[in-house]
Amino acid sequence: MRVPVSWLREYVELPADVTARGLAAELIAAGLEVETVDEVGADISGPIVVGRVLEIEELTGFKKPIRHCRLDVGSANGTGEPQNVICGARNFAEGDLVVVALPGAELPGGFAIGARKTYGRVSEGMICSAAELDLWEDHEGIIVLPESAGEPGTDAYGLLGLREDVLDIAVTPDRGYALSMRGVARDAAAVYGVPFHDPAEGLDDPAAVGTPGAGYPASVTGPEGASGAAICSTYVLRGATGFDADAATPLWMKRRLALTGVRSISLAVDVTNYVMMELGQPLHAWDRAKLRGPVEVRLARTGERLETLDHVKRGLDPDDILITDESGPINIAGVMGGLDTEIGLTSTEVLVEAAHFDDRHIARTSRRHQLSSESSRRFERGIDSRLQLAAATRAVRLLAELGGASVEDGYTHIDLGAPREPITMAADLPGRIAGVAYPRDGVRRRLTEVGCTVAESPADADVWRVTPPSWRPDLTDPNDLVEEVMRLEGYENIPAIPPRAPAGRGLTPSQRLRRAVGRGLAGAGFTEVLSYPFVGERDLDGLQLDADDDRRRAVKLANPLNDDEPLLRTTLLPGLFKTLVRNVGRGLADVALFETGLVYASKPGAPERAPMLRVDRGPTAEELASVEAALPDQPRRVGAVLAGDREPSGWWGEGRAATWADAVQAAREVGRVAGVELTVRAAQHAPWHPGRCAALYAAAPGGDAAEILVGYAGELHPRVIAAYGLPPRSVAMEVGLDRIEQAVTPVRAPAVSTYPVATQDVALVVDASVPSGDVEQALRDGAGELLESVRLFDVYTGAQVGDGRKSLAYTLRLRAGDRTLTAEESTAARDAAVAAATERTGAVLRG
Repeated sequence: MRVPVSWLREYVELPADVTARGLAAELIAAGLEVETVDEVGADISGPIVVGRVLEIEELTGFKKPIRHCRLDVGSANGTGEPQNVICGARNFAEGDLVVVALPGAELPGGFAIGARKTYGRVSEGMICSAAELDLWEDHEGIIVLPESAGEPGTDAYGLLGLREDVLDIAVTPDRGYALSMRGVARDAAAVYGVPFHDPAEGLDDPAAVGTPGAGYPASVTGPEGASGAAICSTYVLRGATGFDADAATPLWMKRRLALTGVRSISLAVDVTNYVMMELGQPLHAWDRAKLRGPVEVRLARTGERLETLDHVKRGLDPDDILITDESGPINIAGVMGGLDTEIGLTSTEVLVEAAHFDDRHIARTSRRHQLSSESSRRFERGIDSRLQLAAATRAVRLLAELGGASVEDGYTHIDLGAPREPITMAADLPGRIAGVAYPRDGVRRRLTEVGCTVAESPADADVWRVTPPSWRPDLTDPNDLVEEVMRLEGYENIPAIPPRAPAGRGLTPSQRLRRAVGRGLAGAGFTEVLSYPFVGERDLDGLQLDADDDRRRAVKLANPLNDDEPLLRTTLLPGLFKTLVRNVGRGLADVALFETGLVYASKPGAPERAPMLRVDRGPTAEELASVEAALPDQPRRVGAVLAGDREPSGWWGEGRAATWADAVQAAREVGRVAGVELTVRAAQHAPWHPGRCAALYAAAPGGDAAEILVGYAGELHPRVIAAYGLPPRSVAMEVGLDRIEQAVTPVRAPAVSTYPVATQDVALVVDASVPSGDVEQALRDGAGELLESVRLFDVYTGAQVGDGRKSLAYTLRLRAGDRTLTAEESTAARDAAVAAATERTGAVLRG
């Protein structure tokens, strides 16, 4: 909602020293989201005045008609002499008042005005159009002012509203009242504690504004077996006859509509839009001569169609609320009018409609037909349910005042609404919730300022019965009333007291593990990313998953954000792949990313649809059990992806491209920070390359030989790389953090030996198919308790070891906790390790 501050001041007596930015800050503190303060016309300067056309000379011999005009600009030019101006517009005549920019003025866009010779004459300024002054959209030529504009030489800034401060407010769904000058003014008056002048005051008294029941015939028909209030609680029709179809919209109304973002169309339409912006009540005007018989409000019937004002023929849904006459549908209620009954340039009989339609119907209709209008936006958020008569009366009176129409005394007023029920609230509830001692009178005053009626309960003076106003349909609960008090008293006045954490509590072991994993991978050179947990079948196909792969049993969302991604992810890899592609596309060739997050595994036998719980009571044990059965398992995983160089090149030498070993090392880093040692074995598992895929295992707690499969790592399959557009030879890993946590055993502090270490190197020749991890494990078991660590430092293949063979060189670190090892002891430990490797893997000690 765009709110011109000068217009707002007509309804609220703001102090003279209040600036637009100060007002915006106060409204923000009161809960309205003022996004910007636009200083409209700030780029206009210099003399812009009213001028009278004294004489027009038509110049000939040019490609287009040119006029040399002599203008009376009073003493604004400093001499009082007529001003000579060249102009090509044709929509003015001698004697008309126009807007003149004199030399020294500057118009929007940095357009400086000066005296210059053109078309053989000297032009001393410019006669301005609305577009040149950025007033409103207009293609009819220059502005012709009414005689009431003032004498020649009168300053035009105030006359046209050239400079204006406009608040741009993002109205949240619960504050539909703020989609009007009336609603914002009421909040501004409450914030500053100044009087508020309601523009609808005196217009809602049925006896004072005309004769009810004597207007155009209308009826409201509800759904089968239901009251008409289910679709329309209030319906008002008011007529105006003898309307001058040629009457122009006054400049002040055009300007205000333009500042609020509404395009001027014609006086009849502009009046309905003006009242909507002023009061917040959407209106619709018909050419009454085009109506056929009584008007009926009802739901659409199957097969009905309507051509709307945008010249689109629309099929109607039985959920759409329609306005109909004997010819059929003439309006989609609250959304858009029909083409056949629109106000034309020759319409002289106007029928104005004001109604209170059901907000849910309007919201569904707007989305169904993809028609979001100013009217539908207001109906969706909830409008004043008692404003319809006042708004229609305001509109027809403006038609009479500005268009010479006669307001019909009789009008139609169908009222099916029920009075609002009071809300019972303890008088001290706002103070107890906010933690602030609000005075009792202050609470009552704040509730009254927003329009509530406050009465004490007859049984208990400390209990209030608060009746919300008709323009606040969002106030339905005592806590809603508390929020009104808190926002007007000032959220900034609520003390910020951080809660005191109970002693002995802190992060859970799972939380500590997640943080440690993040720090560990970040320290290893990875960058953390967060991906949306939504995927589509195309993503799963890109992973080259088999048809019976468990990862294809994904949970489908009933209302996805994107129709192409309706599934909850069963693996972190698609999101990581897309993020990798995005970064590479931005010029980052060397990328290492990781993500920690939940995946969603559908339970076998789970229902296709999760049950919908009732909202008017708490769920039963059976309902909770049904929800639990429908919820997917949500294990937590860690994934990583690498592409490009893992070690950069530089003056120290060439870089090193990321390989499958780096993906395995990333998984081992996760295990290291968890205190779990991972065992690596060759495997085949999509989406990894069959020959470059490692399965990662952790020893199960308890000391037995059982192992837990925690994940996979390696180089991605070429088909996966092609499907996602990844760089060649990209590598990735994914491990289950929950499974690693299961393998965590209590950490015992190692005994620190003060004796020196003994180092033994061994080189073993094995078949190329033997995993180095098996050889390493054999060395560990054979060396016994003296072994402190074993590290693979070289792998060799070539003629010296023979085809199909490889040489693995290890460093064994041996140490005893109670003595210095002798050469014989360290050699014996090494020989025992070699013997174990020979027995298990067929290794031969390389000479």
